Amino acid sequence: MPTRKSAEFNTKAFFSHKGPGRSIVSFSKDAAIYLQGAPADSLFYVLSGRVKISVTSRQGKEAVIAILGLDEFFGEGCLTAQQVRLASARTLADTSVMKLSKMEMLRALRQQPALSKFFMEHLLLRSIRVEADLVDQLFNSSEKRLARTLLLLSNYGQAHPQRAVPRISQETLADMIGSTRSRVNFFMNKFKKMGLIEYKGGLKINTALLNIVLHD
Repeated sequence: MPTRKSAEFNTKAFFSHKGPGRSIVSFSKDAAIYLQGAPADSLFYVLSGRVKISVTSRQGKEAVIAILGLDEFFGEGCLTAQQVRLASARTLADTSVMKLSKMEMLRALRQQPALSKFFMEHLLLRSIRVEADLVDQLFNSSEKRLARTLLLLSNYGQAHPQRAVPRISQETLADMIGSTRSRVNFFMNKFKKMGLIEYKGGLKINTALLNIVLHD
């Protein structure tokens, strides 16, 4: 769910400028940006690629709580009293991010009202997304949850829609929707037969998949 860009804030200029407390870092696919339990001393802004946010229980079970893409922040919990990371961030594709130290981000937020507005929009949209995810988990079938997740991965209805989505395993999809790999495999095959997804040149999403989400 990309953050809506404010007409008053030049994201390209701000997030391409390196300096004290801010750097552009590139990661290859399947790399750890940070791990659960690590010190929370910075936040990140996605310039390209995809990032998986996940939580691991003491028993070793992983739950994927978000897949983030272009123009999204993560790790913003460091701006509160949070001392350590409550989740891990790993890349799903070659990814480039702007890394900002906690002190640099707080300074920029104080000095640039347009950035504060832009960041507030991000936080509000993230909150709405979390509420929608909770409703989805509580009331929708695993088939609908999978269809909604695939549409979100393709940035359906957002500023940067894309029919083809980065390669993502069925295990990860199962973790995201709270189901099993066998159920995901069953529904993916069903969606393929219905012409709602295809695998030529990577996974591609047909916007008609929305009908699965809306169907009672």
